[in-house]
Amino acid sequence: MLKKNSLNLISFPVGSYQCNCSILYSDTTREAIIIDPGNDHEFILQKIKDLNIKVKKLIHTHAHFDHIGRSTEVANATGATLHLHKGDQFLYDMLPQQGMFFRQIVGSPKPLDAYLEDGEEFSFEDPEIKTFLKTLHTPGHTPGSCSFYTEYFDEPIAFAGDTLFQRSIGRSDLPGGDGNLIIKSIKERLLTLPDETRVIAGHGGMTRIFEEKKHNPFLC
Repeated sequence: MLKKNSLNLISFPVGSYQCNCSILYSDTTREAIIIDPGNDHEFILQKIKDLNIKVKKLIHTHAHFDHIGRSTEVANATGATLHLHKGDQFLYDMLPQQGMFFRQIVGSPKPLDAYLEDGEEFSFEDPEIKTFLKTLHTPGHTPGSCSFYTEYFDEPIAFAGDTLFQRSIGRSDLPGGDGNLIIKSIKERLLTLPDETRVIAGHGGMTRIFEEKKHNPFLC
């Protein structure tokens, strides 16, 4: 868990494929944004209850079912709005079929409330926090893949979804994937971030930008 002023960040794996979900919330106003709620709505809803937070937005790095498969249920229960890049609309529409392919039960998704835009920023009503999170369009794993970046904490943090992993990169052999484009996104949008930036990937452990520059075999 990280904390600065009234802004808190917690990240944890959720669902059958252990997607890393992150919650940013204000101590003062109890407002929250969830990044990649995953495909276990009961776990997420219990976490929301335990934290006593009011979820305003559900934002997604991409539309593979393990990152967004139960977002409809979370949105319905909390009143939060659903946000995804328009490039992944076709994957979002195919969530039930994605679930069937991976032997998971995924219901039909509710309509998105808004498309994420490159450079889009997020803020809370909490006057101590103001704008604290920015969207980076990082296509390649999927056409609409996005990362989210914050400099609010003592060290910058990038929520990279399935674009960049510790010593690895995301798959590009699934529908809409592009191997050349994911490398371009990583090198131009993520590796240009400050070297000390912590990277919270879509799965697995945390890494840092300078470590991936030195040791990631896909980027050498």
